[in-house]
Amino acid sequence: MTQKEKEQFKEFGLSSILDLALVTPSSYEDLTLKQAPILDTNQLIDATIKSVTKTPKYLKLRLFSHNFNKELNAIIFNPRYFHQKNFTIGSRYYLYGRLEQNFGLQMVQPKILNEVGEITPKYKKRSIRALIKKYVTKENLLSFGLKEEVVDAILKVHFPDNKFYLSFIKNNSFSGQYLKALKYLEIFNHILKLSKLKTSYPAKHKLTSSPESFIASLPFELTNDQKRVIEEIRRDFASDVATKRVVMGDVGCGKTMVILASVVMCYPHRSILLVPTTVLAKQLFSEAKKFLPKEIKVGFVSNKSKDEDLSKYDFIVGTHALLYRDLPDASLVMIDEQHRFGTKQRELISRLVREDEKSPHFLQFSATPIPRTMAMIQSSYVDISVIKELPYKKDIDTKILYPKDFGFLVEHIKNEIKNNRQTIIVYPLVEESEVLEYQSIEEARGYWEKNFEGVFVTYGKDKEKDEVLEEFAKSGNILVATTLIEVGISLPKLSTIVIVAPERLGLATLHQLRGRVSRNGLKGYCYLFTKREPTKRLKEFCKTLDGFKIAELDLKLRQSGDLLKGDRQSGKEFNFFDPIEDEEILEEVKGDWR
Repeated sequence: MTQKEKEQFKEFGLSSILDLALVTPSSYEDLTLKQAPILDTNQLIDATIKSVTKTPKYLKLRLFSHNFNKELNAIIFNPRYFHQKNFTIGSRYYLYGRLEQNFGLQMVQPKILNEVGEITPKYKKRSIRALIKKYVTKENLLSFGLKEEVVDAILKVHFPDNKFYLSFIKNNSFSGQYLKALKYLEIFNHILKLSKLKTSYPAKHKLTSSPESFIASLPFELTNDQKRVIEEIRRDFASDVATKRVVMGDVGCGKTMVILASVVMCYPHRSILLVPTTVLAKQLFSEAKKFLPKEIKVGFVSNKSKDEDLSKYDFIVGTHALLYRDLPDASLVMIDEQHRFGTKQRELISRLVREDEKSPHFLQFSATPIPRTMAMIQSSYVDISVIKELPYKKDIDTKILYPKDFGFLVEHIKNEIKNNRQTIIVYPLVEESEVLEYQSIEEARGYWEKNFEGVFVTYGKDKEKDEVLEEFAKSGNILVATTLIEVGISLPKLSTIVIVAPERLGLATLHQLRGRVSRNGLKGYCYLFTKREPTKRLKEFCKTLDGFKIAELDLKLRQSGDLLKGDRQSGKEFNFFDPIEDEEILEEVKGDWR
């Protein structure tokens, strides 16, 4: 490849020949002679001019098409001198124009062509065609391991024959075997890129301790999904290669017990857990102290912790503050909800996970489910375990409420308080906004504080938010907050969550917020308080508590970005492949890959 070609690849944002093959034509120009007209398309004819009618506004021609063996009309609007001079009776030309049925067959705005004989693809960037001609070859495509039938169909997209062209103009797009080949190639190329990101490092230690006695000591039975995932991790730990696994589960699926079982399997070697909030870190620290065997010494680190020698602990739980401390050597590093850490913090985590030639085992935990197809795709980059089964059945009613329902809502909250249950009310903003039609926390708190006892208020920038959440958990009735309570803090008495302006939030966030209630099988209520006509999105959300179904709906609506790499952007990742509809093609690619 020449230097100029390398620069062109870079300019077009291409990193490989497969990227180049996926730059498809926007249209085609058929410069071959057909034996019959194809209506409503541009077509070439070999024609002799039989008669000419001239007016100031148009030139009307009567033609004989030698390839159709029939006569037809042609019309040229606003004719120039060039047209008047060339379109004369008896002249014979190759004419190219749009064929229509208009009181008989008619060609609109024909132009004279000198070079004919092929179907020419038209690309948005003209200069890319020369690269495609040179590099998108059968030999090059087969060298990537693609199936021959896929390669042949892709080549037709760029070097079309009549069969392909007729299919394209009939559907006004790619269809059938050609569309399937483009989908196949796109997901194949994506998986190939992900697989190159997958790196293997020797593990610092094989971890061979059994989790059986820990599981038997628990005062409850683990779900089958929890047991299966623990077994998957046990097999990982027994390997010489450091594992890199994501454990993904719905809200309330019991990831904490999987974390603690992993600590037990790592012991007597040290493990570290990073958690995005102080409240959640304290909660996990408390669970560890409660359930882990007494010989495992557990330490806690937050930005308020005193500097101490952490090497005396077997299991260290902490917030991002851990990243700025001198940490003792660890054989297992775990992180909860990695996407909630900032870019710089994630870089520090990467260094923590790969600090020398040998690496600790690395587990990520996420309560943000992704659809099955996305998990299958990402498994090319990282191992994935999914926990779907919940320890108890969630019983949550989800309803859309309007301003007229406010009286009902107040009575419901009063009744829940009488039954020693708590309510969270989530507002979209902290302070008043002229743009938003809803009250902010500062505007609304007066009503709740005046009419109810035990009202607590907090938000993201509140320096005392951790203390407020802890106090509310112990003695509060109502918490007025922003979405900061999305992360899985344990509030066993919480029965109701009210989400104001739900149309402003993504489905994943709504599901996380709803997941705060009914944590222990308590009857739960999620009220979506809106001043707008509810969207299909909100109505569908009310119908299911299954986070994986909601993730599929979310993906359909906004084509999610890459969760596992922490870039939770919305935006379409694929041009042809549909992560919801094309699971069969993905399974075919994965099968061929093996």
